[in-house]
Amino acid sequence: MQHVVVTGVSTGIGLGITRVLAGAGIHVFGSVRRAVDAKALVAEFGDRFTPLIFDVTNEAAVRAGAAQVREQLAGATLLGLVNNAGIAVPGPLLHVAIAGYRHQIDVNLTGPLIVTQAFAPLLGATKDFAGTPGRIVMISSVGGRMAAPFLGPYHASKFGLEGLSDTLRREMMLYGIDVVIVEPGAVATPIWDKAETVDVAQYAATDYAPMLEGYKKFMIADGRKGLPPERIGQVVQHALISAHPRTRYPALRGQLRGFTIPRLLPDRLVDRFIARSLHLVRKPQGR
Repeated sequence: MQHVVVTGVSTGIGLGITRVLAGAGIHVFGSVRRAVDAKALVAEFGDRFTPLIFDVTNEAAVRAGAAQVREQLAGATLLGLVNNAGIAVPGPLLHVAIAGYRHQIDVNLTGPLIVTQAFAPLLGATKDFAGTPGRIVMISSVGGRMAAPFLGPYHASKFGLEGLSDTLRREMMLYGIDVVIVEPGAVATPIWDKAETVDVAQYAATDYAPMLEGYKKFMIADGRKGLPPERIGQVVQHALISAHPRTRYPALRGQLRGFTIPRLLPDRLVDRFIARSLHLVRKPQGR
């Protein structure tokens, strides 16, 4: 049986990835932060799933999880590692709490490196390894190559993850371990229900207040029309087993209009379109 480690599997994209991989007969070691989530996943997937309880920012806990996987593999190696766990901290950059910004970077950018360092030996990152190397799949975002207002901390983390992944891919060539980036757009997950509870009132005294509530409603409506999480799981499965995977796989509805074309247009043109759409255009001052 083949084995894959996936982080952040309690809900959303991580759960969709687990369903696809487990359904294909691949055993998933999935990280969660709560024992109650681990119990629910074991009930759903049975012996095709082993829970790992850790927060990706906790180095000691992640290393303990890697030791647990090593013991269970008993000399075998991983088919892959999927760095999926992540969060999104919203807010205008001039006013977002620095503690929230740091937490965003810690989870989305530092966390994947902590996990990769811990599990890389089980993928074959040792000089005396003679087997078939595993692969690393990084769950980035279309927001890792195209940024929008009011999600600056998230975009900073995902742009950073893109660069980290490119460097890692080139460094891991020493061991024959490939690194593939999957870039989802909107995905229809429970995260959009949580987004409804995001309080934008904390920015009520800022100049951005009139735009934030409308932008929040737009993002939630658009997100609920996104791809099902299992579709991302299918892309991840392909990235893990394809003989010749691409380095990047955007995955979203309306890719041409919502991703490809905007990235080909001049930045200033896209800036003006976004500014007009969100009423971010500075009003002329009276004389």
